Amino acid sequence: MGARHVKQSRQAPMSQDPDRAPEIISPVNPLPPVVVALFLMIMGIEATLTLAALGLIGGPGGVGWRLDVLQTYAFSGPIFDWMLANNQWPVDQLIRFVSYLFVHGSFTHALFVCVMLLALGKMVGEVFSGFATLSVFIVSGVIGALAYALILDEQAPLIGGFPGVYGLIGAFTYLLWLRLGEMGAQQVRAFSLIGFLMGIQLIFGVFFDVQNDWLADVFGFATGFAMSFVVSPGGFARLRDMVRRD
Repeated sequence: MGARHVKQSRQAPMSQDPDRAPEIISPVNPLPPVVVALFLMIMGIEATLTLAALGLIGGPGGVGWRLDVLQTYAFSGPIFDWMLANNQWPVDQLIRFVSYLFVHGSFTHALFVCVMLLALGKMVGEVFSGFATLSVFIVSGVIGALAYALILDEQAPLIGGFPGVYGLIGAFTYLLWLRLGEMGAQQVRAFSLIGFLMGIQLIFGVFFDVQNDWLADVFGFATGFAMSFVVSPGGFARLRDMVRRD
């Protein structure tokens, strides 16, 4: 009798509220919707082009889809130079400042971009609003393309989402920089990730014939870091306080 009484007492809390559904706690935090949307857009385009190249969709003409997309949506330095020289800014050419972020040279290229997008986008998107996260990605891409066109004299088009992803790296660096400051640690440590990535790019540049699109990545990073002073939660007030202290 005593044993049965103890067993029933231990089970009692489970039946305190029979009408209440059990709370399910997910072991994995969901990705921010804006990051999922960016991922689906990039991989959706890439999947279509890859399947077309394999002849699975689009018929015989599908093999040339990637080339057509790159010619239409990749960012072109020479086209920008023409617009600047003639002071003409057609919308179908201006869209290249953003559209190039969503077209890639290969499935592997898009895959690497998406892996970094999901990782950095999750960390930034859990702190920033969806609009702020999207703004960092897009504006960093625009500034990266602008730097690519103004500083370099490259004939090769600029493609891929890395400048936008590097903008998210800049935003993540800002968050880490703030955190280290609150802890009283050396804030320069926040730049370890970008230093490592730039080191890898430098090594590839020495041993392989690579494009100078790293410049767009650097400016994308700088843009993301700078934007975070304003678009992060409480960022504008924090920036105002920093200016007043100075």
